[in-house]
Amino acid sequence: METFTSHYIDGRWQAAGTGRIAVGDPATGEVTGEVPAGTAADAAAAVAAAARAFPAWSATPAADRGALLERLTGLLAARKDRLAAAIVAEVGSPASFAAAVQVGLPLATLASQPKLLGEVGWRREVGHSAVVREPAGVVVAITPWNYPLHQIAAKVAPALAVGCTVVLKPSEVAPLNAFLLAEAVHEAGFPPGVFNLVCGTGADAGEHLVSHRDVDVVSFTGSTAAGRRIGALAAATVKQVHLELGGKSPNVILDDADLEAAVADGLVKAFVNSGQTCTALSRMIVPRARLAEAEQIAASAVANHPLVDPATETSGVRPSVLADKLGHVGFTFALGPVVSAAQRDRVTGYIRSGVEEGARLVAGGPERPDGFDRGHYVRPTVFSGTSPGMAIVQEEIFGPVLCLQAYDGEDEAVALANGTRYGLCAAVWSADADRAAAVAGRLRAGQVDINGARFNPFAPFGGYKQSGHGRELGLWGLEAFLQTKSLQLP
Repeated sequence: METFTSHYIDGRWQAAGTGRIAVGDPATGEVTGEVPAGTAADAAAAVAAAARAFPAWSATPAADRGALLERLTGLLAARKDRLAAAIVAEVGSPASFAAAVQVGLPLATLASQPKLLGEVGWRREVGHSAVVREPAGVVVAITPWNYPLHQIAAKVAPALAVGCTVVLKPSEVAPLNAFLLAEAVHEAGFPPGVFNLVCGTGADAGEHLVSHRDVDVVSFTGSTAAGRRIGALAAATVKQVHLELGGKSPNVILDDADLEAAVADGLVKAFVNSGQTCTALSRMIVPRARLAEAEQIAASAVANHPLVDPATETSGVRPSVLADKLGHVGFTFALGPVVSAAQRDRVTGYIRSGVEEGARLVAGGPERPDGFDRGHYVRPTVFSGTSPGMAIVQEEIFGPVLCLQAYDGEDEAVALANGTRYGLCAAVWSADADRAAAVAGRLRAGQVDINGARFNPFAPFGGYKQSGHGRELGLWGLEAFLQTKSLQLP
């Protein structure tokens, strides 16, 4: 059991009040850790420390900042087993997935920062002006629970790299990994106030951070509803706001595609992390003439997604395959529980509503899966016979639920794909690469996978429409934390 009693503020562990947040194990429902419950006072102290540290840190040579991030990467790599174990215990990710993705991706992001710093266009001559890029200031990073350390790295690493100072508020559902990160930051020797960690609920800590007048940038990943609230609060002080929000991502399978490969790959990308992925391809759009075939493939493929105890699972995910591509025909992918009892109730509620609205179950259902009498497990579920207005088609469920949608022509497929308020991710399958690319160009989404392409952690990540605005990862992640200044020269 991981227990932390202090926040990390101004380069030291500072004792918190008596409030505590219990962290639950999704596989058992038992308490697996404890962290302090932050208050408005804790939030204010963290912002004040970051504001004091900003002038010196922003003036620190980029090479020195990069060297500290390299040291931090090494210290986190040395803690990778402890980090993976914490994420298994607080998120319920199967052990091999936690090691390969939940820890592997953030380490890759951190390791990339020094090189990317050399690619930033810090100064450019435009006529008689010099256009320079400067760190934006104090950054508040508010991160979610589904990929907790990855989302922290995607915000904190580039902000620190370019010279911003940071206050991190991780999700109170999965905060343990953030405290392990803070231990590594301290050991790495970052100056006091450059990185600060305050845990707490949105109401008790998050809203105070977002509203603080000395915060220059808010970077948030979470639900669209929470994003609207953050945008409204930040507007009072006209802050820069980055929002990475929800998704209801379509997987368009064209009539010339390899249907078996497309469905099998799509199922993996719908169910990865037990469907608790903002980019989950939760809508599979297939030719009506091949709908029955797609249903059969999906029903059979669900058997390749067994439910497991995440702490003891060792063979459900092969990291070498996962690092290259999230799935192929016959690929076995283990599923852990969803993160909490509330999340399980939400997901099974959507499954029941789908049945009530007339959708047809191809696999799964709302009942508790056999052999899992405790924990927050949900049966991998596939619906067909859906219509565009159904809640299961329009709303982000955030669980292992896939909806098949049938179409009669390419234009209808594109219309269905674009027919939600979200636009985070999408996919296209076709035997003709040019045709796939042309359809991808018609999809209103921030990233589109073509023919099963893998996720690229160094390409820009972000959404259209109510999936948010701003971009993370790669060079674009660094540029998000910069301001632009014009110097008019004589």
